[in-house]
This record gives sequence, structure tokens and C-alpha cells, in this order.
Amino acid sequence: MAVALNGSEDHVETVCLEPWHKGLNTTTSRDISMERPTSQRQREQATADESTNETLSCPECDSSEVIQDADQGELVCDDCGLVVDERQIDRGPEWRAFNHSERQKKSRVGAPTTQTMHDKGLTTTIDWKDKDAYGRSISSEKRSQMHRLRKWQERIRTKDAGERNLQFALSEIDRMASALGVPRSVREVASVIYRRALDEDLIRGRSIEGVATAALYAACRQEGIPRSLDEVADVSRVSQKEIGRTYRYISQELGLELKPVDPKSFVPRFASSLHLSEEVQAKATEIIDVSAEQGLLSGKSPTGFAAAAIYAASLLCNEKKTQREVADVAQVTEVTIRNRYQEQIEAMGFR
Repeated sequence: MAVALNGSEDHVETVCLEPWHKGLNTTTSRDISMERPTSQRQREQATADESTNETLSCPECDSSEVIQDADQGELVCDDCGLVVDERQIDRGPEWRAFNHSERQKKSRVGAPTTQTMHDKGLTTTIDWKDKDAYGRSISSEKRSQMHRLRKWQERIRTKDAGERNLQFALSEIDRMASALGVPRSVREVASVIYRRALDEDLIRGRSIEGVATAALYAACRQEGIPRSLDEVADVSRVSQKEIGRTYRYISQELGLELKPVDPKSFVPRFASSLHLSEEVQAKATEIIDVSAEQGLLSGKSPTGFAAAAIYAASLLCNEKKTQREVADVAQVTEVTIRNRYQEQIEAMGFR
């Protein structure tokens, strides 16, 4: 098909608008994205362009110099100017978003599945704004209807006592994780551990809160997040003794591979709370390494060992902190700090 581009009767230029796949030599088919938001995307685009140039040829002049105009969505022959393809498909989103909030606002899909909710997030939520699709307030009759629908929606989310107990346990894990300030990954792991304990019938005869707290502590250990048993017990509704007993039980029954807690993982957090410099942190880490090489760490509390190292390092770096200040931050006793401090000083060769 030919279309006139110049109105002159003496000279009429035509451009071939036949489908580009007629007479076009191709060896592979490739989807080419037109998004260019990042340097990585640009590199991928360049690679795609090179591949296109190697596999396509112009049906008009048989040139292999076929380039892509990403802005116009066209494939153009660089020699004769023929538009080889003018209907390139962009398979990316039709909107532009530059941060998380914009992506969330423009996205038309739900959140990914999560283990932290009893239904894994695959439920429907009825909004509480009482507005229609255009943002206008709905009538009082509709508001009453929506209120009833919300109430029944909440009821059918948990069909039986088992689901209600699971919902309560996961909400407890989320509450304690928020209080401890641990990342989202720890909450996911803790939820998986609790679900496994539930499937193995390990909760029978034990409190839901106790198993949930033990699962959270085990998740912190697995993910290498420095949280002591004392800290976890502070945000829990059960005793430290019950948490420890339940933790050991589910770890053994589920075969959880948990590495010993490294005292060095507590140093940055404790030092930051005490407003100590990086020099003190480095010195405390050195003290822990030297002491561990001499076997002084075996059987000792990681938090007490880290607290004593920080106390010793603060003295050596002339940033003195009292034993009481360090003990309060680490949640250990002053006696523990004095005992570990004496051992570490001797290991370092100081008298």
C-alpha cells in the first residue's frame, strides 16, 4: 500500500506501509521493551538493538542497518529511511512511577502473598472511607449496607477456631516484632516456623503466646538479628522460662539449624545506645575476638560478653562509661560485666 506524502502532482513521494514481516528476513523473534528508566534498562535495550540489527534486514533496500526508535515505537532503516515496523508493543506498565508510593498508588493489583496473615493476604478488604469510585460520599442507606458487609467479611475470614487461633498467633508475632524493631523478613520466617509447629501438632498443651514468642526468637537466630532472650521476653506476655523451654522444644522437633549467637553482633547496637565512637566499637570487637580465641566465650552469655567488651573498650579509648550504664543497655547485671571484664583484660595482656 502506498500513501502520498507530497501534494504536488509532478512529484509524489510514497512510503511503503506493507506489514514489516512481509519480505523481512528474521532468524529469531524478540520482545523489545521501550522503557528507559535506568542505566540497566538502557544496557538491555542496547543489547536488544544489536540483536535486532543482526537478525533483521530492510525489505526495500536489503540493508541490515535497522534501528529502533523507542520513543515512537518504530523500527526504521538507517539507510533508506523506510519505517519497517510502526506498531512495536510496549509490554511494560502504561504509567510512570519513580518511587514506592507512586507505584502503590497507580498499581491495580494487590500485595504479594505473605505468611504473616492467616489467609496469606488472599482476602478481600472493604474500605472504610464510605466513598464511591469517584470519591463522592455514599448515601446513609449504602453506608449501613457497607457496614453490614464489613462485619460479615470479618466473620467469614476466620471459619473456625483453628484459623482464629492462627490469626491471633500471627498478630502476636507482628506486635512483638514491631516492638523489637526487627525487619520484615524475620516476621515472615517466624510465621513459617509457627505454621510448621502447628502442622506438626507441637502446640498442643502449650500456650499460643509461648509458641509464637519462641518462633520469633528462633527466627531472629536464623536471620542473624541480635536480639537476646531477655529482650524478647520483655515484649512477650509469657515468662522467659517458658519461652526458653518452648524454644528448645520446637527447635529440636522441627530440626532448626541455629548457629550460636555471636557477641560481636550486639556491639553496634549497644555502642550506639551508649553514644560511643566507632573506635570503641572496633576495640570491643578486637577484645571479643582475642577472648574467643582463648576459649573464654564457651558457656558465657553473648550479651554479657559483649557488654563487658564495650565497657573495657570505653576505658581503653578514654570514653568512660560506668558499669551501671552499660548493664542497663545490655540488660545484664553489673556482676556479670565485672566478671567478664576481668577475664577479657587478662586475655588482652593488661593487668
